Amino acid sequence: MSFVPHALTPRTAALLLVPPLLWAGNAIVGRLVHDLIPPLTLNFLRWVLAFGLLMPIAHQVLRRSSPLWPHWKHYGLLGLLGVGCYNSLQYLALQTSTPINVTLVASSTPVFMLAMGAIFFKQVVRKRQILGAVLSIAGVLLVLCRGDWQALANVHLVIGDVFVLIATVCWAWYSWLLSHTQAPTEVRNNWAYFLMAQMAFGLVWSGAFTAAEWAGSTGLTEVHISWGWPLIAALVYVAVGPSLLAYRCWGLGVQRVGPNIASFFANLTPVFAATLSALTLGELPQVFHVAAFVMIIGGIVVSSRK
Repeated sequence: MSFVPHALTPRTAALLLVPPLLWAGNAIVGRLVHDLIPPLTLNFLRWVLAFGLLMPIAHQVLRRSSPLWPHWKHYGLLGLLGVGCYNSLQYLALQTSTPINVTLVASSTPVFMLAMGAIFFKQVVRKRQILGAVLSIAGVLLVLCRGDWQALANVHLVIGDVFVLIATVCWAWYSWLLSHTQAPTEVRNNWAYFLMAQMAFGLVWSGAFTAAEWAGSTGLTEVHISWGWPLIAALVYVAVGPSLLAYRCWGLGVQRVGPNIASFFANLTPVFAATLSALTLGELPQVFHVAAFVMIIGGIVVSSRK
């Protein structure tokens, strides 16, 4: 059965603006602490803390009588893609790749959303959606090259970029599963229950990945943790903002307008990241920042028109 999205309203647009802003901060924080904690461990501790914060209001969904358990395979897959893999791969990518490369590869999200919807979920890809994808990605590239298109020729892919590419595929799949979830109404209509159900299984996956990291099975990073207030503050931020608030808003937005439209909002992440970085460095926004915002918002408007 095909998913029929609702029209994009100002309220839904506001919901979908929150995740890219918080995820932009997540990318910056992940880069800042990459020498303090291993990437897979960072993702695991992030979700452990988020799990603890959500437990007081959502622990009922974990009871043996909960309607969650007959659908454990579905939530197990959501937990693997959205909690276990996505941010683990992004944090891992920041160990070996530059922020511009990571953001450049991640900007392919709308393409994967459209392709996956057409191939696996019987969604019709219209010309306006393709035009919106091109316009939105062009805006992202404009930010990445800082107004100089020739700078893109100097980008070289490394193993970290491959990790981001896999993460992008995982996120596209996760988002489509959100819009096609067959979860019971009691769980689906309660955001805390719905997120807790994903985290319960996601922690199993991320915990297994972290165990492999500390056992040296990955062979990709050095395993050590430098505890201190910078790391603690980073963990609190990634647990509350990019985890609880962002996933809550993203889930609502995807269920209202569908993954295809929502994916264009995700392309605002590198724009917000560039802006936050500029503010951190004391630089004023440039003309190309404004042009990029116009292009990305234009992509959203074009793709979402009825």
